[in-house]
Amino acid sequence: MYITTDAIQKGRFLDRFGSRGEDFIGDMPCRSFGFAVHDVPEGTKSFALLFEDKDAIPVCGFSWIHWVAANIQQGSLPENASQERDDFLQGANSWAGPLGSLDRRQASFYGGMAPPDGDHRYQLHVFALDCLLPLQNGFTYNEMYFAMEGHLLAQTAITGLYGA
Repeated sequence: MYITTDAIQKGRFLDRFGSRGEDFIGDMPCRSFGFAVHDVPEGTKSFALLFEDKDAIPVCGFSWIHWVAANIQQGSLPENASQERDDFLQGANSWAGPLGSLDRRQASFYGGMAPPDGDHRYQLHVFALDCLLPLQNGFTYNEMYFAMEGHLLAQTAITGLYGA
């Protein structure tokens, strides 16, 4: 299984998907990128995703979660699906955490890239699952992680850079 996206050009995410974009909720960039998953395993009923910045660990002490979603029932999402679609579940991102500026409801969408200190590597992880997960909008990543136990058919990731 592998991911393709037009949002990464020459190893870098396009400006519009982060702090140099034009779409914001409060301080949070909110225009999500599109992607497609290929060579999906037989028996896949849904997909879940995690979009994170592990390079945030030295800055804030944890991997910053930019997007977490579940029960995606097709192998792709178009650009800005986070704001324009309601046929999948979205969980709270780190903009709702102690260093963020939004409440959990406001931050249960894509929260775009805004590195404070140079280039960061951002990873989109996609998980193929044999079921729909028993979650509700506003769930947290740990809730999704444990709900996926025993249901993971395959996983893949793609990485791109975004700079301050």
